[in-house]
Formats: sequence, structure tokens, C-alpha cells
Amino acid sequence: MKRNFIVAKKQNIFVCILKCIIVVAFVSSVIVSDAPCDAAVDDSRWVHPLYKTLAVDSIGPFLELADGRLMTVDAKGMRTSKDDGKTWTEARPVCEGLAGLRNGNEPATFYIQQTKSGALVIVFLNATTYNFSWDNKINQPKDDCRLEVWAVRSLDGGKTWIDRQRILEGYNPNWFGFIQIRSGRLVAVVPHIVLDPGRYAACSLTSDDEGKTWRRSNLIDLGGHGHHSGAMEPAVAELGDGRLLMMIRTHWGRFWEAYSDDGGLSWRTIVPSPIESTSAPGHLLKLRSGRLVFVCNGKANREELLLRFSEDDAKTWTKPIVIARQKGGQLSYPYMFERRPGEIWVIAGFAFKKGWKDSVPLHLKINEDDFIKEAKKME
Repeated sequence: MKRNFIVAKKQNIFVCILKCIIVVAFVSSVIVSDAPCDAAVDDSRWVHPLYKTLAVDSIGPFLELADGRLMTVDAKGMRTSKDDGKTWTEARPVCEGLAGLRNGNEPATFYIQQTKSGALVIVFLNATTYNFSWDNKINQPKDDCRLEVWAVRSLDGGKTWIDRQRILEGYNPNWFGFIQIRSGRLVAVVPHIVLDPGRYAACSLTSDDEGKTWRRSNLIDLGGHGHHSGAMEPAVAELGDGRLLMMIRTHWGRFWEAYSDDGGLSWRTIVPSPIESTSAPGHLLKLRSGRLVFVCNGKANREELLLRFSEDDAKTWTKPIVIARQKGGQLSYPYMFERRPGEIWVIAGFAFKKGWKDSVPLHLKINEDDFIKEAKKME
């Protein structure tokens, strides 16, 4: 009898220990599942410790609708989200050629704006016109080299879309800016291929009637020769004094700046920027605080994403803060979105472990005030 009691007691102790092990394992699994899925994939990925988890699986772009929902577009159509992009509605078709370039998830091929009266306007690279054709012997585009900029709009919240139209012919690659300025004018900035010699020049496309009609500005031509030369992949923001600032990718070791005094109708002041970079684009954003924030790669390579702020309309910038690094790979073609005042989403359009292989997404959420404090520590 006594022996049976001892055996039973040992069994109870064993059961208790087993239960504890199960509980610990469960808690550990919960902790692991809550960890960010793309922030610390392996030793080659480093992310600034002040980042926060961003659950969105899309690379954007996003639009915040009047009721607080998010809107985005993919190769299947328009989607909305009520939970910050964790889940999305079924896609509602928009139009042919939108968001279908290459693999259907190419960054910087379209942007969305909602006008003050509620019209939705999308400017996009029309995938049905895509044909990159270059003569390497003479370093010029061939006659059939083509990727056109088109626009489409909706006056009923995306139920129907009208006025689908070409607004710039020729070949025009990725771009990084579509804004509505204080006057209500829509301004998109794009690169455009020019000839003799073949190179890129930047320009803006503007609309004063909510995307119904468009006009093109003068070309910003910095010279160069080649299919990755000239004024490429511009970004844009409206400054505090009403001028527009365009930040332009070049292959000369730094960005160039262009300024417009007439709301993007023309660009007359064009100067080298103090911001150095490799030949890769950056994204410029005017925050609700009035600050500018700019994200781009470092001057050496595409392994690092750097963040800078300006509190004086780009006269000066803070020292760059490295927000992410992919050793041996790349984090490039960044996109930013201010979801709420001071809450900045930063997403790498291209995020690979090595070259253009082994995709490892990077989706970060950072706090403006936290990174301003970091920047001030570096002064």
C-alpha cells in the first residue's frame, strides 16, 4: 500500500513537471510568433533597435481614406483595410495595365491620391506598353523602347473608374512622387527618356481638374549617356513657403535638387544636393509636423537604408541614421507613408539577401520623435 502511494506520488510529480514543460513551450512559441517576421532573419540583417513591428505584407503605396481606412492597389485591383493592413478586402478591378509590370509587385510604378472633393486619382506605368529595347552598340534606345505613364480616376469611391488616358508617351521608368499641393493641384514627378545621346530627364505632370486633364513641365536635363544615366527616378514634396522640391537620382555620387516656384509647372533652380548616395533612388516625404524626411541608400552600396530629417525646408539635413542593413545583399527602392502623425512606415521595395536573389521583406514602423532625438545625439 505504501509502495503504491509512493509510485502514485512520483507519477503526480512527473505529470506536474510535464505540464510545466508544455506551458513553457507554449509561452515560448507565443513570444516567437509575436516577433517581427522580417527584422532579424539571420546575422546578415540588422535593424535599428527603435523600430516597431509593421504587420503589413504589401509594399504599398497606400492612401488613407477619409474614414480612416487604408487603400492600396495590386495586380488584381483596389483593396481596403480597416486594421492597418493586417487584412484586406477582396480586390475590386480598376483598369488594364495597372500594377501589372513584370512580377505584379514592382515598386514605384503607381501612386494614389484623393482630392479635396473626394475623387480618387491613380497615376501609373502602363504594363501593357512595357518594352525595354536598347541598342548597346550605340548606347541608345531603339524605336520600340516604351513604357508609358497613364492616369485613371474615380468619382464614386472606386466603384467605377473613368478617364483612363495616356499622359506621357515614350519610355518612363520607376518614379517616387505624386502629391496634392495646397492649391489642390495634383503633381506627379517622373523620369523620361530623351535621345542623342540616350539618357533620362525628369519632369512633372500636373492636373488642376482632379485628374481629368494633364500638362507636362519643362525637362530637367542633367546630361549623361546610357540607360542608367541622367536625371532618374525623382521624388517630390511641397515646402513650407509653397515651393516644390524634387530630389533626383543620378549616377554621379549624389542626388540633385530642383525647385519650382509655380506649383510644378516649371523647374528653374537645379543644383547638386548635399546628400550623397550610390546610384539608387530615395523617397521624400513632408510630415504633418512640417519636417521633411528622406530615406535612401548610402554612398557606398545598397546594403544600408539611411534616414535624414530637415526642419528648414531642405536647407540643412540631420546626419544620416542607419535604420536597416542587409550585409551582402540590398535594401533599396524605399517607400514611406505617415499612417498617423509621427508614425512613419518604411518599406524596402527590393529586399534581397544577395544581389537580386532570396527575397527577405523589410517592413518597419518608426516614431518620428524617437528618431529626431537620435539625430540630435549625432550633432
